[in-house]
Amino acid sequence: MIDIVLGIGQLGASNTPFSNLKTYALGSCVAVVIFCPDTAALGMVHIALSDSAINPAKAAQLPGYFADTGLPALLRKMAQINLKKPHARMFAKIAGGACMIGSNDVFNIGPRNVQKIKKLLAAANIPLTAEDTGSTISRTVSAPVYSGELEISSPGAPLRTI
Repeated sequence: MIDIVLGIGQLGASNTPFSNLKTYALGSCVAVVIFCPDTAALGMVHIALSDSAINPAKAAQLPGYFADTGLPALLRKMAQINLKKPHARMFAKIAGGACMIGSNDVFNIGPRNVQKIKKLLAAANIPLTAEDTGSTISRTVSAPVYSGELEISSPGAPLRTI
């Protein structure tokens, strides 16, 4: 298995069998994974914040950092690896969006990220088929190209698959 590791604000896509997109330590950040069974491709973006209006310069340099620039950038990246047009069977899964400060998180960064991503996916007609979001836990996410599943691990919790 070849791991393609993505950091905060990074995105990637693959249609190479036995490759695996992975990101570590999602707190309030959200991993969005889009699967396209028609082309056996998947893409992942590690989103930190919901709206690029707060830092357009950063959005231009690292579009994956923000939900509103990251999702379109991910779809463009997937188009480069054989996803030439939207496919009816394309679907998404998300993980992350925790409240890492607990109930005192006045900024609600995690929930705001999740809300914005859901809105963007709906606007793009990409169904969200599963999520592991919220709570106060950190998540590491792996997405094997061939499986259409997300493998999620958290400290002190069993491995789960969605």
